[in-house]
Amino acid sequence: MTDLHPDLVRILIDQEEIQKRVKELADQISQDFKDVKRLYIIGILKGAFIFLADLTRHISVPHVVDFMALSSYGRTTKSGAVRILMDLREPIEGQHILIVEDIVDTGHTLGYLLNILEGRNPASLHTCALVKKQRDIEAAPVDYLGFEIPDVWVVGYGLDYADLYRTLPYVAELKSEVYSD
Repeated sequence: MTDLHPDLVRILIDQEEIQKRVKELADQISQDFKDVKRLYIIGILKGAFIFLADLTRHISVPHVVDFMALSSYGRTTKSGAVRILMDLREPIEGQHILIVEDIVDTGHTLGYLLNILEGRNPASLHTCALVKKQRDIEAAPVDYLGFEIPDVWVVGYGLDYADLYRTLPYVAELKSEVYSD
């Protein structure tokens, strides 16, 4: 049994579940892109870096990895305007793109990114997310989804609150008193 950090309510997805699902996602992506010459994978920093590293080690089709950094939260819990903090290193026109995100919360950030990248004329544009919150809103489309989770603040496996808790090996619910104003 893992000792639970005192700021956490409960573990939602343990390390073994994550690794099993990551392998399943990678296998599905490899199958779906088996006829593509090269898959261009875009990891969204900072949150997706752990998920991305594990996922890409299991993807068997030729691929390259690049990164983008976007901001919509900063150091608060309120979502705001999306900004690109770091862009891609090369053009993506004609490339088969897979965006890898840590979490789809409202879908606002992913929707913004899809609109931006669609304007760059890729051959195809797909999305993969570790987790998506269960909400009654229409979030951006996720082609490859790890887990659907309750509408709670989660940390671990790349997910953070104020840059803390990212390196926990599982996904856990954060106590509300930690992030409440």
